[in-house]
Amino acid sequence: MKQAMLPIFPEPNIELMQGDCREIMAGFEPDCIDLTVTSPPYDNLRTYNNSSVWNWEVFTEIADQLFRVTKQGGVVVWVVGDATIKGSETGTSFKQALYFKDIGFNLHDTMIYAKANVGMYDPRNLRYKSAFEYMFVLSKGKPLVYNPIKDRPTRNPGRQLSRSNGRTTQGQIRKQHRKSIIQAAFQDRFNVWEYFTGNNLSTKDAIALKHPAIFHENLVHDHIISWSNEGDTVFDPMMGSGTTGKMAKRLNRDFIGIEKDEKYFEIARNRIDIMN
Repeated sequence: MKQAMLPIFPEPNIELMQGDCREIMAGFEPDCIDLTVTSPPYDNLRTYNNSSVWNWEVFTEIADQLFRVTKQGGVVVWVVGDATIKGSETGTSFKQALYFKDIGFNLHDTMIYAKANVGMYDPRNLRYKSAFEYMFVLSKGKPLVYNPIKDRPTRNPGRQLSRSNGRTTQGQIRKQHRKSIIQAAFQDRFNVWEYFTGNNLSTKDAIALKHPAIFHENLVHDHIISWSNEGDTVFDPMMGSGTTGKMAKRLNRDFIGIEKDEKYFEIARNRIDIMN
């Protein structure tokens, strides 16, 4: 097993390991990860240098380990899509979400990663062109951290609003307090997140372009700031080109990353190491 320690002063601390995440995670202490942001191989839609085998057994072993190493109150963000085989979607994403629930995770939120620049549908396929993926937000108990992103414009920013709080006994209002608030310019975004896709739009990092499936940097950034705080430990057991590590470092989180393929491991290591 190849292991690279990237001691960054003053913070964060970064540890990268090359090997099978199932075997490596088995050596982790339980309850040690605050947030995982990752994406599995999507029904073997890509070969990834033929270095990985992806099937239900592999998935369940990884899922079981993720539950063991996630802290109480921690979160796993699982970004996944389905293949279409013989005219039918596999439904693997739903099966995975239900398995995560079976082993003890809460399905805290089913979010959508919408691809803003997907082209028109092909009528020969008898279906609309797929333009989204699922982002399952799984929590071990109630999430300890939630930092909502407020970038959705409000209709009447600056407007004074009156909010009432009443206490009732047997359905009767006992006491009522009125509080005036000012409508903010922006409010919490919805759980459908839209990004422009394509490798050159997912990153401006030339090193990452050597990987066939780059995690969108803005997507990872937004999940990290939503579900963790500075100094927390962020994890990616299938780190690919190292996007989660790059964004964790940029956002002052500690990071642990595992990658099975040696070529991709070197891409991730170099990318995270030189990141300003």
